[in-house]
Amino acid sequence: MSEDLRERFPEAEWIDSHDQDVVRIAPDQLLEFGNVVHEAGFEVLADVTAVDWYRTRTPRFDVVVNLLSMQHRRRLRILVGVPDGDPVVPSLVPIWPGANFGEREVYDMFGITFDGHPDLTRILMPDDWEGYPLRKDFEVGAVPVQFKASHQVN
Repeated sequence: MSEDLRERFPEAEWIDSHDQDVVRIAPDQLLEFGNVVHEAGFEVLADVTAVDWYRTRTPRFDVVVNLLSMQHRRRLRILVGVPDGDPVVPSLVPIWPGANFGEREVYDMFGITFDGHPDLTRILMPDDWEGYPLRKDFEVGAVPVQFKASHQVN
């Protein structure tokens, strides 16, 4: 199975990680690759997340997609490099509807946009939040918290 994929996507970089296939592909190939592996039996999208390689790698971000094939009893990890200046990748929701909330979380925490997503809105942070908390250059500061009916301690 992976040999067929290697032939169909010769420009993809294939890595073996603890007997799990890992493939690094370009963002413009993500939808086509997703359709092909879905038809090849990777019917479960386990999760979508991202990694910020701030100041250590180019491109800055990796979108990580973990797939599972029940019929082949295999896992496949897809890595897609995303540049800092234009952090956009195609949405996988048309192929795996379960990607919906994972893509929203990556958007909310890292600021990576998923082109074609049906409802790319914040999911964890308030709508008026500025910035992306899981980016390594996000300013960490104190947020004053006032608990209901709390009293001042002198």
